Amino acid sequence: MLNNWDKWMAKKHKKIRLRCQKGIPPSLRGRAWQYLSGGKVKLQQNPGKFDELDMSPGDPKWLDVIERDLHRQFPFHEMFVSRGGHGQQDLFRVLKAYTLYRPEEGYCQAQAPIAAVLLMHMPAEQAFWCLVQICEKYLPGYYSEKLEAIQLDGEILFSLLQKVSPVAHKHLSQQKIDPLLYMTEWFMCAFSRTLPWSSVLRVWDMFFCEGVKIIFRVGLVLLKQALGSPEKVRGCQGQYETMERLRSLSPKVMQEAFLVQEVVELPVTERQIEREHLIQLRRWQETRGELQCPSPPRLHGAKAILEAEPGPRPSLQPSPSIRLPLDAPLSGSKGKSKASKQVQKEPREPARESGQQGWPPTRSQAKAEAAAGDASPPQDAPAQDPAPQDSAHHRSRESLTSQESEDTYL
Repeated sequence: MLNNWDKWMAKKHKKIRLRCQKGIPPSLRGRAWQYLSGGKVKLQQNPGKFDELDMSPGDPKWLDVIERDLHRQFPFHEMFVSRGGHGQQDLFRVLKAYTLYRPEEGYCQAQAPIAAVLLMHMPAEQAFWCLVQICEKYLPGYYSEKLEAIQLDGEILFSLLQKVSPVAHKHLSQQKIDPLLYMTEWFMCAFSRTLPWSSVLRVWDMFFCEGVKIIFRVGLVLLKQALGSPEKVRGCQGQYETMERLRSLSPKVMQEAFLVQEVVELPVTERQIEREHLIQLRRWQETRGELQCPSPPRLHGAKAILEAEPGPRPSLQPSPSIRLPLDAPLSGSKGKSKASKQVQKEPREPARESGQQGWPPTRSQAKAEAAAGDASPPQDAPAQDPAPQDSAHHRSRESLTSQESEDTYL
């Protein structure tokens, strides 16, 4: 699928979505995230850009903040356990490069866990471009100075909760608990600090494919499972008890298989989210005025990103992994018929060019020539190149290895 990515995205996107819901194999997850997010195309369109940003000194006000946050990201993971280790160094490089790439946005603490998860699956340069895609396409405005986009999404989440779980919505309304109190870390860190690791990876697989609706669905499932019945609400009489319930979610609810099944089955679509977004934006403008940091429209998943930014893609052909000797017979009959046709055509070419009499040949002459061509090759046929590039053998459909050592984006 990765070696024929554009074709699969154009014709069989549903299959890609189902594969992402099943879970991307760990050995391919890093590559798949780059292709799904469009980070691979960004990297090809901006060769050397990350190295240029990496060599730049950076803004001191952001560098100090980034330095203080490095040891807080997954402190028990082997990549980030040691101060000054390669994991913390790469994390610093990626976050510093983003502050230079988007100086008007700068650095936000919630970007650090996002970048750390990416670095666990890919080198620093690829992680940087995936981070750019998350910040600009999947979650635009989340990491801007005023955090207006996350506030709007909090209101959208709360409105959708009324349809998904009226009991939970009513309880949170009665307790006057603002959505920002429980959903900010969920959404801004894409649940990387909330869920068990196996569940985080499954959620991210679907998030890269289908977009922010997966983040909304996960949040709604957690709220429904924590506060979605009268029995559950009975044990949360005040704000403190309710917040404690949301902070210490049941392990069964966050378990990978249960959570993914609930998320897949929850009927919340991009259209509903966009409709709610327009409603909440209108309310915001009526009560607070215009947004101070308006963000670009978000793109809902890999297909929307591909259609919005098709980008120039070099037509790289995979080199064959199976090379047959020149005299080896092919299993199909097509190769044989093509070869015999080429043999038949070669002796006729000079006759056509010189304008000899008797051209075109009669049907009986053509049959005789074809029989002679099948029996023995023409004497004046050119000698075969020991390593032809265009022969049928070297166009094997079974070839899967890419021409470069890195991934080939087709």
